[in-house]
Amino acid sequence: MKANIEVICYKYKPLKDGTLPLMLRVTKDRKRKYVSLGLSLQEKFWDFEKGKPKRNCPNKEQIERLIAAKTAEYNDLIVEMTAQQREYTVETLVSHFHNQVRCATVVELYDKLIDDMKRGGKLGNAGVYKYSRTSLLKFTGQRLQIPFSDIDAVWLRRYENWLRTSGCGDTTISQLFRTLRSVFNKAVELQLVKRDYYPFDAYKVSKFDTRTKKRAITKEDVRKVIALDLSQGYPSEQLARDIFVFSYFGAGINFADIALLKYGNVRDGRVQYVRKKTGKPINFLLTEEMRNIIAKYQQQGQTDEDYIFPILDRRVHRTEQQRYDRTHKVLTNTNRWLRKIGQRVGIEHLTTYVARHTFATVLKRSGVNIAIISESLGHSDLSTTQIYLDSFENSQIDAAMVHLL
Repeated sequence: MKANIEVICYKYKPLKDGTLPLMLRVTKDRKRKYVSLGLSLQEKFWDFEKGKPKRNCPNKEQIERLIAAKTAEYNDLIVEMTAQQREYTVETLVSHFHNQVRCATVVELYDKLIDDMKRGGKLGNAGVYKYSRTSLLKFTGQRLQIPFSDIDAVWLRRYENWLRTSGCGDTTISQLFRTLRSVFNKAVELQLVKRDYYPFDAYKVSKFDTRTKKRAITKEDVRKVIALDLSQGYPSEQLARDIFVFSYFGAGINFADIALLKYGNVRDGRVQYVRKKTGKPINFLLTEEMRNIIAKYQQQGQTDEDYIFPILDRRVHRTEQQRYDRTHKVLTNTNRWLRKIGQRVGIEHLTTYVARHTFATVLKRSGVNIAIISESLGHSDLSTTQIYLDSFENSQIDAAMVHLL
């Protein structure tokens, strides 16, 4: 006997908000199984005789699309099993889909991916996806039930226009669309939506101009920052300048890795650590300027497990979330002080990233293979900066660092 798939509005177990859940009822050999669609609506909006939403039902078309997609999934599986002459029961059908990732809507998949990233300690990535999720909800008026099939090229163009009227530039829009595209790719991979619905073939994310303003400064500007008298300044201001100088002389080490740097990472006149972002080992020469900065913050009784800079405290910041929150807070404060320092020496926009970019520019001008740097830095996409040291030999970097001042 062939299985029967129906959609019902389950009035026997209303939700806390008074709405009724929509369920797939799978019937075969007089046995039934109910599968939640992750949707609910008020009783007045459901036609119980016809088994579908009424004409005045909010988001009627989207609900109907989702119902059709889920019903088609079960019917396709039934046809496949019948064609292969495989015996199956209602339990077989339901368990086939139950064992897969069950994310019926875009927001549900976002929530799952964000949760997975947090559990994996990738809090930065989780923040990017959370920002994208928040943007989508604002655009749709806080509508949680967005089926993947609802997102097409027209929808994406409306979303782009909304972002522009909200004041977003190409760089922000590009990040939001690349994140959404990544979620859609994951949905296709998990078979939550058919590849036929994929909208990013027609709508190209690469069209956005994400080239950023050149941020490298000159050696003369670096000397001005170093020479600036901060002896009467705040400790946070001095720390900001030290972090900038350490990053510049330290092969462009970024702020997150500076925060995590421990005394145990300094060995035999070199700094050796593993990039948090990429998991790649980094190894560079310890210069005299960096030695002086390390000595400035070193206290008696500290061990190899203690952090070099007064950003994190291993006795206080024990969890990944605590370390992430603290690092983000100090980074914001550091860049605020650096902007003030920059104003005092005539530099328009001084940040920790400027130190990183300036170091790379000096490498280029010092004879390090331009193809390596331009290929890996490629500042039309800032994420490529994460791997720009991986291909350099220590001897190349060491030789170039002689020319930093």
